[in-house]
Amino acid sequence: MAVRSHRWSAYAAVLPACLLAGGLACVLPDTARAQVFVVGEKTAMAGVSTEFHPTRIELPSAPITERGRGELVRNLEAEQGFAARALPLGEDLILVANGNLRPSGDAYKEMLYKKGQSAAPGDRIVLTAVTVKDDRIVFDLNGGPYLTHRFLRHIDLNDVPIVPDDGAVVTGCRVTLLFEGGLPEVSAPEVKALLDPIIDFGVKTSAEAYADSLPPFLKDAVAHHDVLVGMDRKMVLAAMGEPQSKVRELVPGSTTRRYEEWIYGQMPQTVRFVRFEGDRVTELRIAALGKPIAIHDKNEMRGYLDPEDTHEIAMGDGKPGNGEDGSAKPPTILKPGETAPGSQKRVLLPLPDDKPAAPSTDKPADPPTTSTP
Repeated sequence: MAVRSHRWSAYAAVLPACLLAGGLACVLPDTARAQVFVVGEKTAMAGVSTEFHPTRIELPSAPITERGRGELVRNLEAEQGFAARALPLGEDLILVANGNLRPSGDAYKEMLYKKGQSAAPGDRIVLTAVTVKDDRIVFDLNGGPYLTHRFLRHIDLNDVPIVPDDGAVVTGCRVTLLFEGGLPEVSAPEVKALLDPIIDFGVKTSAEAYADSLPPFLKDAVAHHDVLVGMDRKMVLAAMGEPQSKVRELVPGSTTRRYEEWIYGQMPQTVRFVRFEGDRVTELRIAALGKPIAIHDKNEMRGYLDPEDTHEIAMGDGKPGNGEDGSAKPPTILKPGETAPGSQKRVLLPLPDDKPAAPSTDKPADPPTTSTP
């Protein structure tokens, strides 16, 4: 096994002297007027604003629970917003909750100049990974600051790379939200408010936009992460996100009906068992520590969705008939009296000459009887 080392070629011999000096010179032919353009850090970062205003969000004092950690990851991962400032490429920014950003000022501009930008102000940002620790939440933006298998890319086994170089490049950065004194029991909206100096989450998410289309009682249920009997899968996903696990079983007493159960949470925290039959919630069981299991099996949709799979047939919605009972015949391109090619008809087989033909009536002939001597 060998570790590959990257050697830089001696490009200095071929680079213009102006580049080695930190500038870019462009000299026109002798017949034209010579012009020199020098691009440096001050020129490149002249339009970049480092103005920063700390947030003032009131935070709870209780430490975060295991359930709170899971809800933060579930509600923040893959969330989208827009960059509120220019973000450096492949760097780790530290934002103190209700505090300052590190680095800041001229050091922030220098980082942007040396590393480049992963996002300009107003660019779309995706939280591709969320890691919750004891005193901080780490966010990887737009893929994060590292490539997948970044160490294995430099290792060969018998001159064959373990992970081939696919030409991928770093496209994102990392932001660490630091809580001095430990991570409290914060919710996803509070974390978004704390990230406001860096990421603007003002644009509605798909779940929020879907919740706005629901009646007020359902919108409140989705906002408070509650599941109601009668909800469909889309509503449950908007309220609770993806479950930790799923179970599929036969309905007790049935050999054909099946149900699917989504499980949220784990002991000793509150665990919710959401049972689906088809696309609707038919039962919700809530198991809280030290309390009896609460079972909800009555429809709670207040008539918003009909729990029965019924369909009211309107005019023109009926199945086409054959015309004998007054219903319309199905459409056809055949002329009157024509039959479709390959249509099935009754086939008459020829009978032997010594066997009498069957009577023409629909009643079958009686079988011949033989007398015993």
